Amino acid sequence: MIRGDMNNTANGMISTSSSSANNAQSPSLKTYFKTPEGRYKLHYEKTYPSGLLHYSHGKTVTQVTLAHLKDKPAPSTPTASSSGFTSSSGVRSAAARWLGSGNGSRALGFIGGNGGGKSVSNTNRIGLLGGSSPSNSMANANFDGKGTYLIFNVGDAIFISDLNSQDKDPIKSIHFSNSNPVCHAFDQDAKNGHDLLIGLNSGDVYSVSLRQQLQDVGKKLVGAQHYNKDGSVNSSRCTSIAWIPGGDGAFLVAHADGNMYIYEKNKDGAGDSSFSVIKDQTQFSVAHARHSKSNPIARWHVCQCSINSIAFSSDGAYLATVGRDGYLRVFDYSKEQLVCGGKSYYGALLCCAWSMDGNYILAGGEDDLVQVWSMEDRKVVAWGEGHNSWVSGVAFDSYWSSPNSDGTGETVRYRFGSVGQDTQLLLWDLEMDEIVVPLRRCPPGGSPTYSTGSQSSHWDNVSPLGTLQPAPSIRDVPKISPLVAHRVHTEPLSDLVFTPESILTVCREGHIKVWMRPGVAGSQPSNSETVLSSVSKDKPLLSSKINSSSYKQ
Repeated sequence: MIRGDMNNTANGMISTSSSSANNAQSPSLKTYFKTPEGRYKLHYEKTYPSGLLHYSHGKTVTQVTLAHLKDKPAPSTPTASSSGFTSSSGVRSAAARWLGSGNGSRALGFIGGNGGGKSVSNTNRIGLLGGSSPSNSMANANFDGKGTYLIFNVGDAIFISDLNSQDKDPIKSIHFSNSNPVCHAFDQDAKNGHDLLIGLNSGDVYSVSLRQQLQDVGKKLVGAQHYNKDGSVNSSRCTSIAWIPGGDGAFLVAHADGNMYIYEKNKDGAGDSSFSVIKDQTQFSVAHARHSKSNPIARWHVCQCSINSIAFSSDGAYLATVGRDGYLRVFDYSKEQLVCGGKSYYGALLCCAWSMDGNYILAGGEDDLVQVWSMEDRKVVAWGEGHNSWVSGVAFDSYWSSPNSDGTGETVRYRFGSVGQDTQLLLWDLEMDEIVVPLRRCPPGGSPTYSTGSQSSHWDNVSPLGTLQPAPSIRDVPKISPLVAHRVHTEPLSDLVFTPESILTVCREGHIKVWMRPGVAGSQPSNSETVLSSVSKDKPLLSSKINSSSYKQ
């Protein structure tokens, strides 16, 4: 099995050298891949000017967040907060619904007219990328405050690109002097200017206004709120970060020591943060802050190892975590209770994602498998076999709909994708009615039975509430095969994101490819607000059944 040269990927770090930032399209890589509904075509790529990067703190694995900013709000007078930063009040932001993923609950943006990115003059573009940060923030007068942006981390920098523009280079870079950014999240329901979270390898966390960063031409964060400064709460690295759906500005930060912390962005980031001592390191526990002004307000002790990824269900009712110990854990967030979970076939789990209806969870990791967990059964109901190396990113495609090609009216409820260190993008279709349940193995001296109720013991009963299951036998879990297997990059992959018009694939070195869906490649996307409205109201799309044979490139 291919393991690549990426050590400590679960911790967000790359400890070995890799190829040049100039990731030219390899002659062996095709610029399209086939599916039953048509061809997905490589529309354009996003990267960064390699000369801007510094690796004094080591290399990190690139993660991606998409964010959609609506029209610029009415002007208002900046007001100072309790922590001393300033931001314009009344700023509103929007993004698509949460799907979750390797770095946890990434908000999906929608492709629309990015006036800000397209109107930046050449002079300002140079200033955004290469100029030093002035002592007083300089405004970018050309930025009109709307559009869809791609946020990704490479080395010591956060880059922001205009998703609509075919320019490879970003329109903004933000550099960190003491540590590397490793995870980030955008809030689609922000009630003030702070809608972007950034977690660092040092454990520090920042919240900022994305709009304010785009308006400023410097290379440093502006108007930032700083949490866990210098490791005052937890000195281990951030591994995943997520806004809490419906949490009114609350967010969750996972760390490499197995703890998670809940913060409120409206409280002082430097408030008292003392918690009771963890009595039993082997057991899940929750501790609340002792004072009303404390920030963070709670600590969740999940395990004794790194939490590699977190993801909230779209309604915020449940929280999934995956860790270095190979366990997927699902919690009832409001009740602060463990609901279910179980171990991988072997090795760590690196990523997880929810279906939009909250019925299924995907998890992937070092066993090269994509696990499909059922919330109804509270167990693994299928294993996806197709990757040749560690699975580093998983996501459901809530925008996919298959044409009614066979006229039977039968449906495939779920389409999902996965990427791995084998450089492949795999697409899968899941319909539980078609899952073949393994028969119970024959006892010594007996003969197998095939009647109803003779399925494997793994399948027979719903797991008791709060149970962490051991790794199941390879023969006890149904297997599914990918619909599509396509090598999309030359470097190991780290992330993927679905949008209404495209699939984004990301390699660990920070190169991003935009694959347009059949029928929209080469055309200008439109009506993004209409898509936002309709998708946010609907459950996963039902569609006609399609051929289950794999399309390999």
